[in-house]
Amino acid sequence: MPRYTVHVRGEWLAVPCQNAQLTVGCLGREAVRRYMKNKPDNGGFASVDDVCFLVRRCKGLGLLDNEDLLEVALEDNEFVEVVIEGDAMSPDFIPSQPEGVYLYSKYREPEKYIDLDGDSLTTEDLVNLGKGRYKIKLTPVAEKKVQESREVIDRIIEEKTVVYGITTGFGKFARTVIPVSKLQELQVNLVRSHSAGVGKPFSPERCRMLLALRINVLAKGYSGISLETLKQVIEIFNASCLSYVPEKGTVGASGDLAPLSHLALGLIGEGKMWSPKSGWADAKYVLQAHGLKPVVLKPKEGLALINGTQMITSLGCEAVERASAIARQADIVAALTLEVLKGTTKAFDTDIHAVRPHRGQIEVAFRFRSLLDSDHHPSEIAESHRFCDRVQDAYTLRCCPQVHGVVNDTIAFVKDIITTELNSATDNPMVFASRGETISGGNFHGEYPAKALDYLAIGVHELAAISERRIERLCNPSLSELPAFLVAEGGLNSGFMIAHCTAAALVSESKALCHPSSVDSLSTSAATEDHVSMGGWAARKALRVIEHVEQVLAIELLAACQGIEFLRPLKTTTPLEKVYDLVRSVVRPWIKDRFMAPDIEAAHRLLLEQKVWNVAAPYIEKYKMEHIPESRPLSPTAFSLQSLHQKATKIPETEEL
Repeated sequence: MPRYTVHVRGEWLAVPCQNAQLTVGCLGREAVRRYMKNKPDNGGFASVDDVCFLVRRCKGLGLLDNEDLLEVALEDNEFVEVVIEGDAMSPDFIPSQPEGVYLYSKYREPEKYIDLDGDSLTTEDLVNLGKGRYKIKLTPVAEKKVQESREVIDRIIEEKTVVYGITTGFGKFARTVIPVSKLQELQVNLVRSHSAGVGKPFSPERCRMLLALRINVLAKGYSGISLETLKQVIEIFNASCLSYVPEKGTVGASGDLAPLSHLALGLIGEGKMWSPKSGWADAKYVLQAHGLKPVVLKPKEGLALINGTQMITSLGCEAVERASAIARQADIVAALTLEVLKGTTKAFDTDIHAVRPHRGQIEVAFRFRSLLDSDHHPSEIAESHRFCDRVQDAYTLRCCPQVHGVVNDTIAFVKDIITTELNSATDNPMVFASRGETISGGNFHGEYPAKALDYLAIGVHELAAISERRIERLCNPSLSELPAFLVAEGGLNSGFMIAHCTAAALVSESKALCHPSSVDSLSTSAATEDHVSMGGWAARKALRVIEHVEQVLAIELLAACQGIEFLRPLKTTTPLEKVYDLVRSVVRPWIKDRFMAPDIEAAHRLLLEQKVWNVAAPYIEKYKMEHIPESRPLSPTAFSLQSLHQKATKIPETEEL
């Protein structure tokens, strides 16, 4: 008998259907009837016939025709949503899908796997796991470690030894011994009571990262989880069944208890879950739709699932990867602006930076040399002002190596800390199978990633601060020798006037977000947890700052390309012309005023997808191969052939560089 799971006004109903010849409208009416039956006031309706509704798939939100037959329109056990007329405009309306559902409707189950051992996960790996590009499996060594640590827990229970979190309560209740018969209930109660977060749920990508990282930590073999339970959690990850995890609620010590508890709540079949197939639904229905069973927690396993810094660290991974991407593209955007403002390349001379040899500074100066006018890449624009009387440029142009450089070094420093944290055991108590004992400690404290991510926000913000000043120079005719606000018929047209205001607003907002959250601490859990990191907010606001940086640089990219229009027919260097062509493939020049927000978003998307880097990277690499002696050591932050994005645009063999 076909059965469908139907979402009506925030509730999920399992609706069996004896006759597949019935229509979609019949299914919708039956779901509404069952919904009304469960409500004391019939849900506010006199009868089913009074209800007007639409029916749509949860996956992709595609509307269904009420006259279509169920056997034609839907698969068995498919998830659908009944939207009652007028509800979508109500502030109480609860959609079945997360924001940006169009991004998830194209999800395809991955075929490739990543082997997790708890020791070798990278930031790139975790971001790719978040994007759904890989499934997970354990290495044999990891499986053995997990089994050995579980044997220690089983022995503790068998011998009725008093150990925190296994045979006792938690926090202030650490001295309360729990009877053996109640140990499983203790773990379920822990997960339920600690699921106290608030705010918007994490996106599927971020929830996937969170779950993958927790699996990696459990794979180290210091948590005491059973191999059976861990493999069950991996099956749930591989099916992309993701718990409803609110973004707020962690203070970042004793781990990220609230978000990780919400993560575990879905795993045990309670609360909400999301999958590409179901949308948001009751966790038990989502698991059932994928042929999975809820996890049944054994002693210590609830604590093993929720105790650690994985929310801070997983968001930190995304922050580091996005920061790396925008930092290297910021050099390209700034180089394009320098060309438009007819700046000089002298400030990027090798000898200047050799006498102040910060790695990031040297790297950025090299990128500028590889993109700007040289025998390698001549520029007609540069040639047009070669004999002008200007001696030096404004700081926002000639100090890019110094300002952008320290951002690169900051990112490298933070990435090192985050990578260590990715592969660290952060439980309490820790299970040491080699010693046959558990030890209580403080590895759950989030101060390391919290401090690092506060530092990251401060460092990366400077890319937006200096970019906004370059936008001002592009828009101001007294500084640029270009038309005011980069548009013809100024006055009738306003051009980039308010786009610059947007950049200024984003920079100002980020200044407040750069105040370190980790300088704050509030005592919790009746003073047993008397110092905390506030790392959850450090991670979330770092991502907001990075997004602002991306948006400000998107505006500068558009402004620089618009500036080139007023310098035609002169051309810039080959790599910068390629960047210009890329932008013009999605945004046409401004002839007169038009709706600007979509153009900013299109440029932002180019940066997010690293397409600006992909266009320029082959030229930078070729320049490097011809100008850096093989004997000279490269910095860890200097890019190499191996670090080029896999999809980097290849230079046509016939093109002259």
